[in-house]
Amino acid sequence: MTAFTEGQSDPTVQPVPASVVERVDAADTTLQNPRRAVVSLGSNLGNRLETLQGAIDALEDTPGVRVKAVSPVYETEPWGVAPDSQPSYFNAVIVLKTTLPPSSLLERAHAVEEAFHRVRDERWGPRTIDVDIVAYADMVSDDPTLTLPHPRAHERAFVLAPWNDVEPEAQLPGHGPVAQLLAAVPRDGVAPRADLELQLPE
Repeated sequence: MTAFTEGQSDPTVQPVPASVVERVDAADTTLQNPRRAVVSLGSNLGNRLETLQGAIDALEDTPGVRVKAVSPVYETEPWGVAPDSQPSYFNAVIVLKTTLPPSSLLERAHAVEEAFHRVRDERWGPRTIDVDIVAYADMVSDDPTLTLPHPRAHERAFVLAPWNDVEPEAQLPGHGPVAQLLAAVPRDGVAPRADLELQLPE
């Protein structure tokens, strides 16, 4: 294919071969130099599975974001509260490719939470949806607005177990292999739900 000379105003005069179009589509050119991000999802109010799927679909619909992997669903006893004081959680982890900087991805995560009526009345309180950025590329940051990686991810089986399912070789920046971290934490109250499934957006 002949390269366009400077000043050519209408590139459509040079038809692009179908083979090139297919290769371009396969490379997903909506994402230039994407970064990998890992996001944890949790819900313990309402239709938990439907809410998790809705959050995944909303993230996929975000310009500059593509969902590349969706973990199995885990059912988890609530963290940091008295037993039986709240419904159990459904948890999952998704892996994204994104061109958004961490701050913009955080804004989108909060927007998704707001869309599903997340209420922040109390710490460890029940919520329709939690959307937490666990890791962004290899970034390590102590910024209080968005600490990377998530400051408690390395000790939470409900994050590590589903993440390990989709990325067995994954590393948590600053902490080491996810598989080793998972082996070192208690898994009581964190159970796989093989009867439930979340869909990777098409």
